[in-house]
Amino acid sequence: MSDALINGLAGAGGGIIAQLITYPLQTVNTRQQTERDLKKEKRKLGTIEQMCQVVKQEGWGRLYGGLTPSLVGTTASQGVYYYFYQIFRNKAESKALERQKKGIGDGSVGMLSSLIVAALSGCVNVLLTNPIWVVVTRMQTHTNILKKDHSNRLATPALEETVLSAIEPFSYSTGHAIQEVYDEAGFWGFWKGVFPTLIMVSNPAMQFMLYETMLKRLKKQRSLSNPDNNGVTALEIFLLGALAKLGATVVTYPLNVVKARLQAKQVATGDRRHQYKGTVDAILKMIRYEGFYGFYKGMSTKIVQSVLAAAVLFMIKEELVKGARLLLVKDGIHTVKSKLP
Repeated sequence: MSDALINGLAGAGGGIIAQLITYPLQTVNTRQQTERDLKKEKRKLGTIEQMCQVVKQEGWGRLYGGLTPSLVGTTASQGVYYYFYQIFRNKAESKALERQKKGIGDGSVGMLSSLIVAALSGCVNVLLTNPIWVVVTRMQTHTNILKKDHSNRLATPALEETVLSAIEPFSYSTGHAIQEVYDEAGFWGFWKGVFPTLIMVSNPAMQFMLYETMLKRLKKQRSLSNPDNNGVTALEIFLLGALAKLGATVVTYPLNVVKARLQAKQVATGDRRHQYKGTVDAILKMIRYEGFYGFYKGMSTKIVQSVLAAAVLFMIKEELVKGARLLLVKDGIHTVKSKLP
C-alpha cells in the first residue's frame, strides 16, 4: 500500500469522525450564512438558541439534514486532498533532491513549494467534490414547513395546534436536492460557488504568512530587550498559530458566506435581493442591502466548528496513519519469516 493511499484513507477516516461530532454546528452555521430574512435577523439568536429552535420546530433530524451526502463529501474531500497532496509532495521532494545533487539547495521542500503543493491539492479537491457540497448546502438550509389546514375556519386554536402537530412534514431527501439543483440551473448548477471556494484554498497560505510575520516581530522585540535570548516558547508558538488561523479565517470567511448563498436555493419570485446570478452579483447585492456585516454572519459558530473539527481530524488521521504503517511493518516481518527455511 502506497504512502499516498494510506494518508488518503486516514484523512477520510478522520474527516468522517470530525464531521459526525461537529455536524449540528455546520448546519446552524450554514443557516446563519444564508439567512436573508430581516425580521429574523433582528432576533439575533445565538448558536445554542438556534440549535434548540431547530430541534423544537423541526425535530432532531434537521440538525443532521444532509448528513449522508456530507459524509460522502467528507470522505471524498479528505481522501482526494491527502491522496493528491502526497503525490504532489513526493514529486516536490524528488525535485528538491535533484537540485541538491546539482549543488542547489539542501534537498528539503521549501516554503513556496509547500504552499504550491497544498494549493494544487486543494484545487483538485474543490473541482471534483463541489457538486456534493452544493447538495449538502441545499439539505442543510431546507426547512420543514407545516401547512395549516383552513378547511375548518371555526376550529379553536387548541384544535388547530393538534391538527398541525399531526401533519407529517415533507421528507426532503438527497434525490430531491439533486433534482432541485438540476431543475434550477442544469448540469452546471452543481458547480455553483466553485469560484469563491477555489479562492478559499489560499487560507493556509495566509495563515502561514501571518504566522511568520508575527514570529519575526516577536523575535525582534525579544532580541532588543535581551540580545542573548531571542527564542520563543511552545506556548507562544501555539498562540501565534491560533492567531494566524483566526486572522486567515476572518479574511476568507466572506467568501464562505458568498459560496453558501450561491449554493442555497435561489428564490425565483419575490424580492430580487435574494436572487444571485453569480459571485460578483452576490457580493454587490450583499454590500448594497446588508452591508459588510452580511459577510460575517455566523463567523463565531464557524470558528468553534472549524477549530474542533481540525483538532479531531488531525488527531484521528495521525493515529490511523501510525496504525496502518505498524500493521504493514508487522505484515512484512511475518512474510519474511514465512519465506525463511
